[in-house]
Amino acid sequence: MLILQAERDALLKPLQAVTGIVERRHTLPILSNILLENVHGQTNILATDLEIQINTSGPHSEAEDFRVTTNAKKLQDILRALPEGSLVALDWAQNRLTLKAGKSRFALQTLPAEDFPLMSVGEDVSAAFSLPQEAFKNMLSQVQYSMAVQDIRYYLNGLLMQVEGDQLRLVATDGHRLAYSCTTIDADLPKAEVILPRKTVLELFKLLNHPAEPITVELLNNQVRFRCNDTVIVSKVVDGKFPDFNRVIPLDNDKIFLVGRTQLLGALERAAILANEKFRGARLLLRPGLLSVVCSNNEQEEAREELEIAYQGEELEVGFNIGYLMDVLRNVHADDMQLAFGDANRSTLFTIPNNPNFKYIVMPMRI
Repeated sequence: MLILQAERDALLKPLQAVTGIVERRHTLPILSNILLENVHGQTNILATDLEIQINTSGPHSEAEDFRVTTNAKKLQDILRALPEGSLVALDWAQNRLTLKAGKSRFALQTLPAEDFPLMSVGEDVSAAFSLPQEAFKNMLSQVQYSMAVQDIRYYLNGLLMQVEGDQLRLVATDGHRLAYSCTTIDADLPKAEVILPRKTVLELFKLLNHPAEPITVELLNNQVRFRCNDTVIVSKVVDGKFPDFNRVIPLDNDKIFLVGRTQLLGALERAAILANEKFRGARLLLRPGLLSVVCSNNEQEEAREELEIAYQGEELEVGFNIGYLMDVLRNVHADDMQLAFGDANRSTLFTIPNNPNFKYIVMPMRI
């Protein structure tokens, strides 16, 4: 039975939108598959790992309604390997899905569609709002690098999304640094917050590729739903209490100056070449008119970079994980950054001049 005929990219693009969450080695073999279904000529492609579910529209089909599952990675790899512009046909018979393109034929195994585990999605929407994809993607890029990776404090392995009135805030921290981004939305909502899992954040970031189009966010009971580009993501939220981010923002750091973002990033990247590979430490030396970056390692090698700055305050020397400093400069796109230091034991605050909507706090380290 011929179930689908389409140009390669018409099938590959929606497939790529969902396959990022598919686990290759799973205790449930069917979770390595995608569900391909057709209802009244409209095909949908769906993937899940039981924590996140992504559903997107596929190419039009003239066939009768069908539901079939097949291995996501193998189907994607085959489509990628075919010449661009190839016409692809999918035949389904006797638990085999045969893909034909020109003189190429691939017979793929299928598993029963009725065994595919769909997430049950809540009906009660406690809050909903929309904003342009470009604005949301920019916010994510400003904070997501600060999420923890496999921290025992599981609530740090994600991102706090908080709405209140017409404000949307995103916050991420790994306990050593914290990134905060805020924007105004066209809504008036009671205060609500959820912690998005790390995997959801990374998949969502990849899907936000139509800057002018909106993304709609709906908070459900223990779930959150995102709608954009004919794609729907439903994700469970992390159960836990996120730290009070307001308490860690330093308010009285008095050693303040501006520095060119790309100039500081370049200096850090060059100095990092000679940083200790294990500790990745860098010393920042603040002097009137001068900011120095110094890195050294166990081989007695040293790198020193100097930047001229408009600063006339006290001298200060502070140690940092150099990776934490480079992360913020790579992900926040502003010409200048404002740095506010306290003393050698206090956190440093990075902000964008004349922009109260972004803050980055990084703790010092002993070197």
